[in-house]
Amino acid sequence: MDVIESLKLNIQKAFSALGVEVSLNDIVIEHSKDAAHGDYATNAAMKNCRLLKMPPVAVANALIEKLDRNGIEKIEIAGPGFINFFMKNDSLQPIVKKIINEGESFGKGEKKNFKVNVEFVSANPTGDLHVGHARGAAIGDSICRIMEFAGYDITREYYINDAGNQIDHLAESILARYKELLGIPAEVPEDGYHGQDIIYVAQKIIDEVGDSLLNQDNPIPFLKERGMELELDKIREDLKTFRVHFDVFSSELKVRSNGAVEKELEFLKDHIYEEDTAKVLRTTDFLDDKDRVIVKSNGDYTYFMPDIVYHVNKMSRGFDQLVDVLGADHHGYINRMKSALMMHGYKAEALEIELIQMVRFIKDGVEMKASKRTGDSITLREICEDVGVDAMRYFFAMRAASAHMDFDMNLALEQSSNNPVYYAQYAHARLCSILEQGKDIALDKEASKLEKPSEMALLKFLANFPNVVNDAAKERAPYKITNYIHELAGLIHEFYTECRVIDRDNIDVSSSRLALCKASEQVMKNALNLIGVNAPEHM
Repeated sequence: MDVIESLKLNIQKAFSALGVEVSLNDIVIEHSKDAAHGDYATNAAMKNCRLLKMPPVAVANALIEKLDRNGIEKIEIAGPGFINFFMKNDSLQPIVKKIINEGESFGKGEKKNFKVNVEFVSANPTGDLHVGHARGAAIGDSICRIMEFAGYDITREYYINDAGNQIDHLAESILARYKELLGIPAEVPEDGYHGQDIIYVAQKIIDEVGDSLLNQDNPIPFLKERGMELELDKIREDLKTFRVHFDVFSSELKVRSNGAVEKELEFLKDHIYEEDTAKVLRTTDFLDDKDRVIVKSNGDYTYFMPDIVYHVNKMSRGFDQLVDVLGADHHGYINRMKSALMMHGYKAEALEIELIQMVRFIKDGVEMKASKRTGDSITLREICEDVGVDAMRYFFAMRAASAHMDFDMNLALEQSSNNPVYYAQYAHARLCSILEQGKDIALDKEASKLEKPSEMALLKFLANFPNVVNDAAKERAPYKITNYIHELAGLIHEFYTECRVIDRDNIDVSSSRLALCKASEQVMKNALNLIGVNAPEHM
């Protein structure tokens, strides 16, 4: 049992001795930022004072009287009722053995029996993924990795918008390029797709079927199906390069099949009224600021209507929660969709939406707005080739999704401590190098000789990793992981500077320090994996 778990149990038993039962999940132990305030702190007295009908400070004093002092050097009460713990060194050392024994599983949460569907990217299959999709892909995938590691049952889903006019325009654009490549004059429709990738798709179709489509009265249905397949193949390949995979690809056409939209309209009829022959959903009865048109006056569905069907479809598959990762322009979408689901009896929190703000790519102090190869929008593939997947994944995870971001291309390529991903990966590689140099020395998993300030600081920080994972999962906040990684790298470098790890004249100390290196290396690797970044052994 690590020190944080031990403190939680100790506090729980103290509450029990005072006649109050408190769940372990309700006891929060935080790693103190300032050594003057101890090693760990808890707000348990403040949070649960109402149960004892006493002021927080009085509860804190009562708890201290009941706490087991084993492993604790000193306890202080701070401010309105915080309890600060100063731990004995030998109470912190067991974390090393725990980490080494658990390996890649250290930090994992217990299975929560809570199913979450995370939908992200979901770009229309009408062209290559561009940098506008990159941030959503990185954050969406990191959210999935973190929540899965924390014990949630995660399904990654990509929604294929294959039922709209954009697919007709795709087929028309491919046909024009198909004819051009075969020497027949043709023009891409004004509202079609003019990117270079359409030429690639047209050439691929020529390689497959030759000029046979010229003899067909209506090749559009074939071009819609095959063109979309080829575009999705490219998207899948780019996502694979970006270390993103999906468990489910859902087709809008299939979701809308068997009269699903009509059935949904019938279900919602008590919440619908007509206005100028349009059908309007009364979402203001729930969370929305205005009612929403779902069927236009001409009988066409608005985008909102099939989206309702899709979200109801997802909930019908047994998920406890849906998480949509969407662009910032979907802000007005949140409460209307929550309202529609509430009409089905679901709670508002059954749907959570993460809005991704725009990102600008800056190179040599100038914003990059177009691809240097084609003059069109910059593709995900192009940026991956320019700065690497690790830098992209790390930089995107560093900022809260709701914050605008400038991606400094020059910094991403810089091999110095100024570059946060290089700083973190170098710390991991440094540990691997030390472990290789000392591979003939047996590891002291008990870490019995660790006592210096930098060693103690590292031990405390390593022990806090499971809490950080749990917190990042609850808040769907990958930046909490990168914050942890950056601070861990700093502590590793401080430890390396203060302590001589391999000392052939003092093998006992070296054995303990090498074990600490192994534990630190493992936690750094686990943390980097949560945001899809490699942990290199050499740099």
